[in-house]
Amino acid sequence: MDHADHVNLLRRGIPKPGDTAVASTWADFGSGSGAFTLALADLIRPAGIIYSIDRDRSALQEQERQMTKRFPEVQVHYLNENYTHPLDLPPLDGIVAANTLHFHSNKEPILKQLFSYLKPNGRMVLVEYNIAKGNYAVPYPLPYSAWEQLAQQAGFTQTQLLATRPSSFLREIYSALSIK
Repeated sequence: MDHADHVNLLRRGIPKPGDTAVASTWADFGSGSGAFTLALADLIRPAGIIYSIDRDRSALQEQERQMTKRFPEVQVHYLNENYTHPLDLPPLDGIVAANTLHFHSNKEPILKQLFSYLKPNGRMVLVEYNIAKGNYAVPYPLPYSAWEQLAQQAGFTQTQLLATRPSSFLREIYSALSIK
């Protein structure tokens, strides 16, 4: 996948910035080297603010280099943290969790924590592989049908499928939107 694919998976879940350039504040949980953080920046610029959270310091450093080169107008805070632990974040307009929840067997407490970071009517955009059987790379998959149920259990509403794309790695990848 390339940058356009990442943007297309997120696009319908991210409101377009208004003419007044009011900043919106988002977080990318488990951001890694930043493929979806860069897509998020592309969609919320020029006045957006992003909190990019990952345990891998070197991935965050690479992400920062790319962000500075491609989207210098977007304010990004890089947090070298484990997002499964409570974080000191401002109230968020939105969350991106792309290809990260499939590493956790017990997702509901994590989702309830993410839910708590959102402002009322805040958005969560999830990107995951649409598979039911795990493997070494996706040990605890989260197919869309399971996401609908889990999102509701965590307090989210209005869950909807946003986009799908064939995956050369695992059949299909999808994006979904859920609202606080």
